[in-house]
Formats: sequence, C-alpha cells, structure tokens
Amino acid sequence: MENKKHYHVVAAVITDGDKYLCMQRCRSTHDYISEHWEFPGGKNEEGESDHHTLVREIREEMDWDVYVGRKICTVVQEYPDFTITLTAYYCKGGDGEFKLLDHLDYKWLTREELDSLNWTEGDRKLLTYL
Repeated sequence: MENKKHYHVVAAVITDGDKYLCMQRCRSTHDYISEHWEFPGGKNEEGESDHHTLVREIREEMDWDVYVGRKICTVVQEYPDFTITLTAYYCKGGDGEFKLLDHLDYKWLTREELDSLNWTEGDRKLLTYL
C-alpha cells in the first residue's frame, strides 16, 4: 500500500461586505488542482500555529496583511497523490490592495455565486459551512 503525504493546510475565507475573495491557482503538475479555485492560505510549517501560517502565507502569496478571526471548520480531502486536513478561518484583509504573486486570477463573489467556480475538492467542501 502506497504511503501518501499528508499536509495540514489552512485557508483564509476573506470577506468584504457580502463578498468572498476567491483565488485561482496557477498551473500545476496535478491536473485535479491546476488552475482550480481556492481560498488563499497554505501548509502549516512544523510547530507553526494556524494563525501564524495564515499571516505568513497571505504575506508571501499576496503581499497583504490579514486579520484572522474565528474558525469555520476542518475538512479532510484525499487527492490521488496526497491528503490534506484543511482548516478554514474567517479573515479580514488589511489596508491597501493585494498582489497576485502566486495565483492566476481572483474574484470577489457573493455566497450564491461561489458554486459557479471550478473549486479544488477540499475548498469545495468548505462552501457548505459558509
């Protein structure tokens, strides 16, 4: 039996009024996540809290400060090559504009519009909790 990698990942569900910030992933060798939509965030580094990971990842990927709020949920998603435990938090973006340093595109969408995007499977699971 193959031993797949397992990652602890956090997602920032960033809101502005009734809109949610959705980010489009860059091309990847894994077609099941390549160019799919996600909430911004990333992998926890060893010994790092979820809060610290979100602040670090948003700064690295978007050159933006984020304020981490309450936890929404945790989901587990198994992909062909790895498994993630994904924890999402409501967040507020900082002052100024963010930059697309690690994504192809972004959209601000209402809850009703979110289902129209081609989400990664892990992030799609989060939609039911919003």
